[in-house]
Amino acid sequence: MKRLHSLIAPVALALILAGCATAAEEPAQESESGHGSVAGAEQVAEAQPLLISIDEAGSVGLHDLLTDETTQLGEIAAPDAVASDGRYAFVTTADGLTIVDGGRWSWDHGDHFHYYRADPALLGAVPGVGPAAVTGAPLATAGGTGVFFSGSGDAVLLDNEALGDGEIVESFRIATGAESGVVAPVDTGAIVATTDEAAVYDAAGERIGEIECEAPSGAITTRVGTVVGCADGAILATGRIDALDIEQIPYPDGAAERAKEFDGRKNRPTVAALSGESGFWLLDTRARAWTHASVDASLVDVVAADDADGHVVALDADGRVRVYDSEGTELSASEPLVAESLNSGGIVDLVVDTQRAYLSDPAGGVVHEIDYADGARVARELTTPTTPFLATELGR
Repeated sequence: MKRLHSLIAPVALALILAGCATAAEEPAQESESGHGSVAGAEQVAEAQPLLISIDEAGSVGLHDLLTDETTQLGEIAAPDAVASDGRYAFVTTADGLTIVDGGRWSWDHGDHFHYYRADPALLGAVPGVGPAAVTGAPLATAGGTGVFFSGSGDAVLLDNEALGDGEIVESFRIATGAESGVVAPVDTGAIVATTDEAAVYDAAGERIGEIECEAPSGAITTRVGTVVGCADGAILATGRIDALDIEQIPYPDGAAERAKEFDGRKNRPTVAALSGESGFWLLDTRARAWTHASVDASLVDVVAADDADGHVVALDADGRVRVYDSEGTELSASEPLVAESLNSGGIVDLVVDTQRAYLSDPAGGVVHEIDYADGARVARELTTPTTPFLATELGR
């Protein structure tokens, strides 16, 4: 582990590592005031999950997963891709990145959660060119959301507090000139990593430190800190922006193909990534350790589902949902569910929450609700209010 500007002595390093288990239990920015509440929001007793579906023309619909009520929210530009931080859907279009507020979110307060609901809304678009890589923050109403536009090389940090008030405010926009990169939120600032360099910026866009990360690809925020994938492993950033700790987590000796994209259940310490066609990595940010597994299947997506057992929910090239343990032992598998969507080049989204996984099926016109802890059983086939060309779960 090292500070941005100086190395920490071995004794100090040991003390920091000894304190990591305790610090990891406290989610980033948990001390912010308000506990996630915003004006006009209602605090409720449980999570309020819903599906957002967007058809090819840009018609947006919502499906409440508790009540089965559906809503036609409005129209946006024709979509190309969708990402989510649990509250917002970030939709890539020809105009840039359109933001849809699902009006449902949670605030992680360490040993318990606060849940909120408000009116859903179409917030508008962030200008940009080309595919947008989005990295959300641990909390929807604090910190920032990172966006990297590969067509223009613009690195943007959005102000989450302003988003919570229905306004799109850019904390900073940096013209990197790079063709690929990530903007990974850390506290109130962000790590901006491209093919050329990696650095830390504060909320005002001031460059406050440089870090080492060759060939960055993939970023995610966990309960412990912010992860950026690098050629030789990953970096983990923890702490406040003005006293940031950057730790290198190298791959083990004899490592398989590197991780390029990370996914996991929201705000958990462990995340998963594909490794070639028939393997996956688990990165435990609490233990600062990688685990690699090889499996007897061709995989197209993996999501870390829990910490204690290291379960991974995966989608294979035949359209099956498979559940593995951390060593790659298959625990269960579904029948092929989205083969037609995959074969036709459809955009299939796999999201995992505490009890279910949601798998969008644009060719079938439904979203499959999977009980991944019960033999990868299909619990429901959900018909969304708009054809799910793109679909994902919000309210996590």
